[in-house]
Amino acid sequence: MVSASSVALHIAAISAMTYGYNALHGLPINAWIDTQYGGHFQFLTIQGLAVAWLTMVFGLLEDIFSLKTFRAIKRGLLIVALPTATIVSSIYWTLLLGAPHLIVQKMPVGSGETPMMLPLRIDLALHAVPGLALLSDFMIFERRYGRNAIQFLAPALTSICTLWYGWWVELCASKNGTFPYPFLTLNPFDIRLRIYAAAGIVACLSFYTLNALHPRP
Repeated sequence: MVSASSVALHIAAISAMTYGYNALHGLPINAWIDTQYGGHFQFLTIQGLAVAWLTMVFGLLEDIFSLKTFRAIKRGLLIVALPTATIVSSIYWTLLLGAPHLIVQKMPVGSGETPMMLPLRIDLALHAVPGLALLSDFMIFERRYGRNAIQFLAPALTSICTLWYGWWVELCASKNGTFPYPFLTLNPFDIRLRIYAAAGIVACLSFYTLNALHPRP
C-alpha cells in the first residue's frame, strides 16, 4: 500500500533539492564556478546533494511501484547519502556560524575578492534539506540495517567515498590553484589527509549511531 506521507516527503525533498541546484546557476558566482575544473561537483555539498536526490527518487519509485529492486537501490544509496549529508550539514553550519571565512569561498571581483554567500532559501535547500529529508525518511519509513551492512558494507562504502573525494578534490585544486573550501586551502597536505580521514570516520560513526537509535529493528 502506498504511503501518502512517504510520497509527500520524497516529492518535497526532490523538489527542494532540484530548486537549490538549479538556483545556483542563476547566481553571479555560477560564471566563476563554471571556469573551475570540476565545476560545482568539486564541492562535497553538490556530490552529497546528487546522492541524496537519487535516494529520494528511488524512494518515490518504490512508493509508486513497490518493487524490491527500487527498495534495494534506495537502501544502498542511503548508506552513502545519510552519512554524507550528516558531515556536510554539521561542518557547513558549524563553520558558517562560527568561522565563515573557513567555509565560504571567495570570488574574484575586479581587483579584489568577495565572499560567495548564498541566499538563505538556496542555502537551506543545499545544506539542510538533504540531511533532514534523509533522516526523516530513514527514521519514519525505513527499518534499521542488519549486521552485515553495519560491519562490512557501511565501512567499505565510507572508505571508498572518502578516498574518492580526497583524490578528486586534490585533483581539482591542483588545476584550479585553490580548494573549493578555504579550510582545505589553508592547511598543508598532511593535515588535509587527516581531515579527510577524520571526516570519513565521523561519517561512519554517525551512521552507526543513527542506525542504533532507529526505533524499528
